[in-house]
Amino acid sequence: MDLFNVYSLFDVTPVRARGCRVWDKDGVQYLDLYGGHAVISVGHCHPVYVQALTDQLNKIGFYSNSVKNPLQVELAKAVGELSGLEDWSLFLANSGAEANENALKLASFSTGRDEVLAFKGSFHGRTSGAVAVTDNPKIVSPFNAVHKVSFAPLGDLEAVDNYLSKGTFASVIIEGIQGVGGINIPSPEFLLGLRDLCTKYGTVLILDEVQSGYGRTGNFFAFQRSSIRPDLISVAKGMANGFPIGGVLISPEFEAVKGMLGTTFGGNYLAMAAALAVARIIKEEKLLDNAAKVGAYLKEELLKMKGAQGPDCKYPIADVRGEGLMLGVQFGCPVSPLRQELLYNRHIFTGVSGSSMIRLLAPLCLSMEEAGEFISAIGELIVT
Repeated sequence: MDLFNVYSLFDVTPVRARGCRVWDKDGVQYLDLYGGHAVISVGHCHPVYVQALTDQLNKIGFYSNSVKNPLQVELAKAVGELSGLEDWSLFLANSGAEANENALKLASFSTGRDEVLAFKGSFHGRTSGAVAVTDNPKIVSPFNAVHKVSFAPLGDLEAVDNYLSKGTFASVIIEGIQGVGGINIPSPEFLLGLRDLCTKYGTVLILDEVQSGYGRTGNFFAFQRSSIRPDLISVAKGMANGFPIGGVLISPEFEAVKGMLGTTFGGNYLAMAAALAVARIIKEEKLLDNAAKVGAYLKEELLKMKGAQGPDCKYPIADVRGEGLMLGVQFGCPVSPLRQELLYNRHIFTGVSGSSMIRLLAPLCLSMEEAGEFISAIGELIVT
């Protein structure tokens, strides 16, 4: 038997990692500015994280959600403290897609409606409901397309009003910052208007913070720059630093009904140990502050390059977008060669968004010195 070959793979085989560094099987060291799709939050193999998982595995690794698990309650309190949403509830799952599925289902249960409004450029996952609200026809199968989903332009409140005024929409789902769609940031004014329209028409507002949450932008959630209050928030990725986990933060207006939602593996002991370690590290090491500071430095230096580039620039920078350590560098040309140069010649992991954007999603512990390595490397590459 062989693997079902659906991934385009780089010729790198990581075997060891620590902090923001990864080593391959040949001993080559890489600077990780992508964190495995924004998953590595507190750094690879943080000793507190490793010890927490090791200790838990020596106690109990798994039992179902038919018994009490005090670690789940402890995690809910920790997330409430970090986010400032201490009066909310937490439903635990295994991934961002599953978190969004449950948020969409809960919204439909609570409203009795079956339509969803999403936004152009959105990405919410690859499972049935999550992919249906994703604006990418290439990954939506005929089976997924049976869902009643409409897509509005990001930032267009008039279009949102026209949809929601029909009174048939259970929910609106929006990313705190669009990641796959190109680091597109909904303005605070748009989010405030969106909140008002959802309240006006009795529609549930879901904030997808799977990629943009858990401190990545310097706030615990990206939407918090606007001071709005959503109804449901989906989380995953950085929540457990690589251990599979997802969750839905649920405002007090929702009533929990036995059997309404469920999962076999969600909230298991190992995931809880990992997530609790992450919450502790984020708090003790002030990683939100670090993400804001180092991210601001990266953005400032990249914008300087944009302003200083001459006519002979090999990779002209067109724009730099994002907040904290969720940044997109838009180029005026395809970036695949640049990304390969960064990886194979400069040994720096980066991501992409579309064909012309380098996407940076470094661990929240990225240092100023490590950020400087990237600035030096890309500065040399874009002019040679």
